[in-house]
Amino acid sequence: MAVKNTLGKIRKELEMHVGEKVKLRANRGRRKTFEKVGVLENTYPSIFVVRVDEENYYQRLSFSYADVLTSTVELSLYGNDQKIALCAGE
Repeated sequence: MAVKNTLGKIRKELEMHVGEKVKLRANRGRRKTFEKVGVLENTYPSIFVVRVDEENYYQRLSFSYADVLTSTVELSLYGNDQKIALCAGE
């Protein structure tokens, strides 16, 4: 039950920043980590979507709230490096 409440807190925190520019750092396993800058586009019951605008194309990346909880994905506001979603222990 505590995990569900924590995931709900992460979702509410992210909902407050929809439409804002964020810096995304994701760990894809086996030392494959990437950093992108994009816009937090939308939040859904199980996932959130970040739109990344590159020079000649754009892509949408989706992640679950559990990815944030397990620190697989780190989000921070672009420009001031303030972390958006806090885990239960922080």
